[in-house]
Amino acid sequence: MTNFLKKAALAVAMSAVASMAAADGHGERYVMITHTQGTDPFWPVVEKGGRDAAAAIGATLEYNFDVSGDMAAMAALIEAAAASEPDGIIVSLPDADALGPAIKAAVADGIPVVTMNSGLESSKELGALMHVGQPERLAGEAAGGRAKAEGVTKGLCLNQEAFNTALVDRCEGYFAGLGGDLNMIDVSNDPAQIETRTAAALEADESIDGVLAVGPHVCEAATKAIEAVGADVHLACFDLSPGVMDMIEDGRASFTIDQQQRLQGYMPVIVLHLYNTAAGLLPGNNIASGPGFVDKSNAAAVKALAGIDR
Repeated sequence: MTNFLKKAALAVAMSAVASMAAADGHGERYVMITHTQGTDPFWPVVEKGGRDAAAAIGATLEYNFDVSGDMAAMAALIEAAAASEPDGIIVSLPDADALGPAIKAAVADGIPVVTMNSGLESSKELGALMHVGQPERLAGEAAGGRAKAEGVTKGLCLNQEAFNTALVDRCEGYFAGLGGDLNMIDVSNDPAQIETRTAAALEADESIDGVLAVGPHVCEAATKAIEAVGADVHLACFDLSPGVMDMIEDGRASFTIDQQQRLQGYMPVIVLHLYNTAAGLLPGNNIASGPGFVDKSNAAAVKALAGIDR
């Protein structure tokens, strides 16, 4: 049986158990905490995945984030969640140094934790049961290798969250696949700043012929900057949005990396449910939700789901 079929069989089995458990009405309560300032279209899809999973098993899901995007504020949310004694905590892990103590404290209090999205490398050492997400450096390497094959010789990586180790991994991986030294700039999460800073970087170095945007809103703003300065640049993205799908279909972007973020919200709820209700039942490995390529060959098939379930 191929790895794909094994993963598919696991997903079907877990969903079947979850459906049976819903009828039993176990009534667990889970808390999901993510890093975001509320401007990134990525996270509503994650939240929807978590809520869909909770509904499937008859559980309650509380979703929290701090609008400041501050890591100390996020750590405080983890501490508050642990104090409320939920049946489990699901947390993204962009900064293990800042968030680690709060996660370790929750685990020490007997609360099962699943990390997702970012923080794969630090998840286990903090005591989390497992991680759901894509290996970010490998995803970046795949993007860089494809960009090189498509003719890029000098790249620029746009990082909207300089503190986020997962996004740094994407940029470093991109240059490992592309070749050359890391060329990464902090563009912030503000679309106007993304456009301004990207345009300035392209005007400062006209030899740049490839740009990687590590978020969908970053990619949408970057294409405006590229058009504004009249640069002939290969643009690649991470994640999906309706705007990114349009850009791929009309040729303004070559491809985007799909990490299937709905799975990052959905699967941790199911994992925690099975762990709590089936005597510690737990997958033997972390769950890799990506990476996969979306380009002109398959954009039409996923376009209707972009920003909703993909």
